[in-house]
Amino acid sequence: MRGSGKKRLAKSMVLLVASLMALTACTGGNEGGNVNSPAGQEENSGNAGTNEGKGSASDGPLGKYDPPIEVTTARNLSDVVENNVLGVLEGETFEDNRWTRIYEEQLGIKIKNEWVVKGNPDSDQYVQKMNVTLASGELPDFLAVNAVQLKQLAESDLIEDMTDLYEKYASPLTKDILSQEGSGPFDAATFDGRLMAIPQVEPSIERSMFIWIRTDWLDKLGLQPPKTMADVLAVSKAFTDGDPDGNGKPDTFGLGVTKDLWGGANGLEGFMAGFKAYPNLWLEDESGKLVFGSIQPEVKKALQALQDMFKSGQIDKEFGIKDGGKVAEDITAGKVGMEYGEQWNSIWPLQLNKNNDPNAQWRAFPIVSENGDPAMVPQKFSTTKFFVVRKGVEHPEAVIKLFNLHLEKNWGETAEFDVYYAPPEAESVWQLSPVQPAPPKKNVTAYREIDAARKAGDFSTLKGEAKTIQEKIDLFNSGSEEGFAVWGWERIYGPEGSMGITDQYDKNNQFLIDKFVAAPTPTMVERKSTLEKLQDETFVKIILGEPIDAFDKFVDDWKKLGGDQMTQEANDWYATTK
Repeated sequence: MRGSGKKRLAKSMVLLVASLMALTACTGGNEGGNVNSPAGQEENSGNAGTNEGKGSASDGPLGKYDPPIEVTTARNLSDVVENNVLGVLEGETFEDNRWTRIYEEQLGIKIKNEWVVKGNPDSDQYVQKMNVTLASGELPDFLAVNAVQLKQLAESDLIEDMTDLYEKYASPLTKDILSQEGSGPFDAATFDGRLMAIPQVEPSIERSMFIWIRTDWLDKLGLQPPKTMADVLAVSKAFTDGDPDGNGKPDTFGLGVTKDLWGGANGLEGFMAGFKAYPNLWLEDESGKLVFGSIQPEVKKALQALQDMFKSGQIDKEFGIKDGGKVAEDITAGKVGMEYGEQWNSIWPLQLNKNNDPNAQWRAFPIVSENGDPAMVPQKFSTTKFFVVRKGVEHPEAVIKLFNLHLEKNWGETAEFDVYYAPPEAESVWQLSPVQPAPPKKNVTAYREIDAARKAGDFSTLKGEAKTIQEKIDLFNSGSEEGFAVWGWERIYGPEGSMGITDQYDKNNQFLIDKFVAAPTPTMVERKSTLEKLQDETFVKIILGEPIDAFDKFVDDWKKLGGDQMTQEANDWYATTK
């Protein structure tokens, strides 16, 4: 079985990478919103003006420019897009593909990339190129920036005011979908009461945490899934001391933790939430004021528990030097029995363990609290990409129309999901588009559709993403080699899937939402990264054995080094929202 597992690993790696990118970008449609409402289709046939050599916008969200206009932008080309999308599509390039073609054919918008950097948007090369572009003031017609860059551009008067344009040109579908995360994304893009960018809304719900546990180890040791934090600690100890892999060696760890502390795989957000500790979030206290979660006393209690686990060998003794990739190697090797992570963890890193040992079985469970009451699930504000338009552009509304058509062709009445979002041959085709908005609750909506069909015993009504996902589950259930490679999808959307827990979190109102969603304050811009480094270094040292009172010194230092000023500025903003 182990030998065949190596073959399965090789066969599934391309699918694994593409699937992971598809899932991490997945967002979900609000069940209360009409996500299938028409997106201004009545305007498709609108004629433009007659300015010679220039395009002129006809009214309406999907009105076509005639003659066409050209707009410039700047982008990154990720390895996934280059290899797993363009690498398998014929006759399409990053500059000329189904998305650039439909934008020109239906909107009369030609898209030109002023520059493209290979790699992810957080790569050094991309960051440097973007910094040079912003510093020069020579911006393309539109581009995606982060919150700090948006603030700088707005204060420098280099970008267009989009307030009235959004109201006029955003389709009903776009307005519905971009509002499903609440006002936060728009608050973050608003300065002095004016909307200075179009937020590409990202779903907080997708940051939901679960406890991923090797259930084959639970069964072998006669354990039940945890219902309290005491249970979590007991399972961790048993996975460490009880020889769950049966090799007679003390070489397993109860809990996988990355040295970076936070994140969607092997992060500590879910563990700490069990102690009512919520690092990195701004919370509202009993007086209605904002306080920073990282300096609250509950964090100290959680750190003490982690230190005790480290001392007893439940956390790898090399934890302080192992990033997520190294922890994934331990998981793959069958040395870790439990980790906190997001819904996609079954695709990475847990699928790697399944490939290596087909008898391994993982399942997501809800995070738990100390007393057994439903735990509050921390939800960090997730919208980090904002589309700005260079001041003076002739058609600043064009970027809004790109949003409209992207949403319409994937989730509107004229949607062609298998063409523009996830065709069978290339699951990440949506990434070819320069704008990539999606419904924030798209994933949980797909789960609800699949679950309803499963209970009714009739999958014939499924369409779009729900249909595509169910096909993966059917493939897994077939028992084929190809099906083995999509085990991770079944662990998300199957009867025991993580998305079913997200569904319950949502229905039970268990989400604890980050209260600060505005653009970074002046002190945040200046001091936030320094304070984050201080925080994470202190927390790691405490887990590794430094006296727990180091937390109290950290709190004092955090306040003195800008934390108090950040808190004041955050509360000044918060007062304006009431």
